[in-house]
Amino acid sequence: MGLFRFFKKQLATVVEWQPQEADRLFWKFPAVTDEIKNASKLIVAPGQGCILVYEGKVVNVIDSEGVYNLSTSNHPFITSLLKFAQLFESEHKMGLYFYRKAQVLNQGWGTSAPIKYIDEEYNIPVQLSAYGNFSYRLLEAEKFFIEYVGAQDEYTTMEFREVAQSRIPQIFASYLAKEKIPYLKIDQQVNELAKGVGLELATEFDNFGLELLDFRIEGNSFDKDTQERIGRIADVSADTQAASEGGLTYAQLEKLRALRDSAQNEGGVAGVGVALGAGVSMGKMFSDQVDEVTQPVKGKDPVEQLRKLKLLFDEEILTKEEYEEKKKAYLNDL
Repeated sequence: MGLFRFFKKQLATVVEWQPQEADRLFWKFPAVTDEIKNASKLIVAPGQGCILVYEGKVVNVIDSEGVYNLSTSNHPFITSLLKFAQLFESEHKMGLYFYRKAQVLNQGWGTSAPIKYIDEEYNIPVQLSAYGNFSYRLLEAEKFFIEYVGAQDEYTTMEFREVAQSRIPQIFASYLAKEKIPYLKIDQQVNELAKGVGLELATEFDNFGLELLDFRIEGNSFDKDTQERIGRIADVSADTQAASEGGLTYAQLEKLRALRDSAQNEGGVAGVGVALGAGVSMGKMFSDQVDEVTQPVKGKDPVEQLRKLKLLFDEEILTKEEYEEKKKAYLNDL
């Protein structure tokens, strides 16, 4: 039985990659002693290529499908019989490494940690998480094989996906900083963002001997702290606009709010009382301040003054009765 296996090893063989696993970029044909005999046939199927490594060097890259006859320094029967003392092995070794030419599609990516940058519009720190997919294909098989695969028997798409994922966050952050895309416009510019990041990532792929075919951003999210900061800013912006339309500054509106709340709970705001004037009633201070800002101003558009009254009523700084009374006085002056 052992003699049969020995002679079987010396016969011509068919070398092919079947079935071709979808998650393999490179796969070495499993010759036990790396002896490929004369008259062996190499079959390269569509979507495949093959690298021939002979005596430790790349001697050929077969990039076209077809059937090829192999010729080496290994001679069937005679070589191995003469090498009996070397356990029937020839010193002439050949390795055949098949590689995937077909496109590698829909490789998922995601940021393992949030991308940090400074928002251009609000000038606050922002942390963005994102995910999507990319597609690529192998262009320079020999380069990738020599520089990244080496002596491995296989190299998977998962291995390269991890390499790509390690580079995406830095490119992403650099692009956001360069283009200065504000927080509020990320979603509406997501396609332009994906295109820009993809162009820069394509340069990285080119260094590997790969072509980036597609890069997509499928979703993004901001951390809780960022959302809270933006929420506070949005509230202030809305209040500032409302105050301006009512003829007040944001500071005046905030002061009235604080006095209103203090007057409603005067017993629990001793600290505020001391800060504003010891021994002064919060209610009186509130009332005086309201009278001051609602006093009709001669020569000023009464419509603007009515807007101010409406703002103070909406903010519950004026009661309904106070609002109606002051509004009537304004109208009587028209």
